[in-house]
Amino acid sequence: MNCDMNRVIVITGASSGIGAELARRVGANGDKPVLVARRTDLLAAVAAESGGDALALTADVTVRAEVEAVVAAAIERHGHIDVWVNNAGRGITRPVLELTDEDLDDMLRINVKSALYGIQAVVPHMRARGSGHIINVSSMLGRIPFASMRSAYSAAKHALMSLTANLRVDLAQSAPGIHVSAFIPGVVATEFGSSALHGGIDSRQMPTAQPVSEAIDSLVDCIDHPRAEVFSRPGYKQQVRDYYAADDLAEVERRPPFTVSPAAAAAEFARDSRGTGVARLGGEQLEAAEGMARVSPKSSS
Repeated sequence: MNCDMNRVIVITGASSGIGAELARRVGANGDKPVLVARRTDLLAAVAAESGGDALALTADVTVRAEVEAVVAAAIERHGHIDVWVNNAGRGITRPVLELTDEDLDDMLRINVKSALYGIQAVVPHMRARGSGHIINVSSMLGRIPFASMRSAYSAAKHALMSLTANLRVDLAQSAPGIHVSAFIPGVVATEFGSSALHGGIDSRQMPTAQPVSEAIDSLVDCIDHPRAEVFSRPGYKQQVRDYYAADDLAEVERRPPFTVSPAAAAAEFARDSRGTGVARLGGEQLEAAEGMARVSPKSSS
């Protein structure tokens, strides 16, 4: 991928959080962000802060036809698309035994189908050009089930990781000029937690949440230097390695950080403000513990 600026970068879920900050950053760097979200007013405000070439497109990315219209509008405006970032997503606060059909359908539609629609809409264009980059924003919960209260979200992000890997394998043979990446953050200081289905703790209130600007540093580096998987914090990759290196995952899951009280989670994480170290609690686990203390899934259903 050419890391010169002036690239056309489509970003879904761009009205707030990671998507909004990415749009501002790449716009400031000289790229041409195409911002996509449902909230027109917020989207326009972010676009106004994302450079003179920013294009705001109101669309629901869980509707295939609207995603296809985004591709057409971006190409009509700029002539091509260099990078497509599937960032739109939503969490949930509900353990497995309390999930409804609607809960699971919502998580798959918002976190998986939206990305699939983007992939299927933009790959033909990138294939014809012989180049491009697709980035799917996943989560540490798509690698390790730190937070069982995020059950269906975790399942959806695991599905997204699998789709990402399979797409990468397919395109390596048929379209080697197209890069496919997964960006894997932990808890980032955005409205994500409080916007979760059935409620949740505001991630911005967590002292250990990663600043959005820091997470964006890693995401922009992924755009500039494509790799298969990019974690927003270096310690996260080692956590994944150690989890899957265990002889028996069930044995690992019977120990912290998987089983811990809210008070212990807060105390442990306070001793490790960087969120690194295999024995320490991951940010997602602190969110889970605090969420269990503050939110009752039964009372919010």
